[in-house]
Amino acid sequence: MADLSRTTQRSLMLVLHDVAPQTWPHYRPFVEAIDQLGNIPITWLVVPDFHKQDRIDANPAFQRLMHDRLARGDELVLHGYYHCDDSPAPRTPLDFFMRRIYTWEGEFYTLNEQQAMRRLEAGMEVFRRNGWPLHGFVAPAWLMSEGTRDALQKLPLDYTSDAQHLYRLPDFSRIDAPGIVWSARSAWRRGVSKIVSNHREVQLHNAATIRLGLHPVDMRHEFSRRYWLQAVERLLNEGRTPVSKFAWLQSLNATRSAA
Repeated sequence: MADLSRTTQRSLMLVLHDVAPQTWPHYRPFVEAIDQLGNIPITWLVVPDFHKQDRIDANPAFQRLMHDRLARGDELVLHGYYHCDDSPAPRTPLDFFMRRIYTWEGEFYTLNEQQAMRRLEAGMEVFRRNGWPLHGFVAPAWLMSEGTRDALQKLPLDYTSDAQHLYRLPDFSRIDAPGIVWSARSAWRRGVSKIVSNHREVQLHNAATIRLGLHPVDMRHEFSRRYWLQAVERLLNEGRTPVSKFAWLQSLNATRSAA
């Protein structure tokens, strides 16, 4: 695990999950509010063909939006390809729990290396065609099979991540990057998420960085949307510097080189 004790600048990473043409309208009011706060880089986890019915390549307006965000200093990350689990039905109790109760969207949870490689390369090709720089991959629901890990070690990507860490590629060296995320599908879940998140913020006060992981469902409810906006404002007021995921990783590399 990377030693962050030499870093002096506390940071904040704002990460939007499940970004696609059909989810952008949910995010738009929040992003506009964030833009009004100043120059705050956002990391967008982009799905090339969300649920097999929302191809980026078929949506020039969305492509232009992503170009505009890159010009502002944001980062685009490959986030699966379809963002849905289309593998054969689960056969064990553990697989049933992970793929039908925990999530239906663990696209890369069961793939072998060849299957994972095909989807990763297809996603990378979408980025290449659009001229979008690509440094990172995040598996939907942060679920990756061994085959996916093997494929990632053979590709020219810089990092991947799970809910609480970034991993440098190709060796998967682990770096603490603690996150806050909500479950916002129902009113009681949103209430519990706010309590847990407030406690988590206090716990992470001295952390080198904090990742805020937002999802489209969070944006559909004023209660959760307001929390995220106020959380960004609080963390900025505490002196945290907003950065994209890759920019933060580069800053660690620079610190390591100077040590």
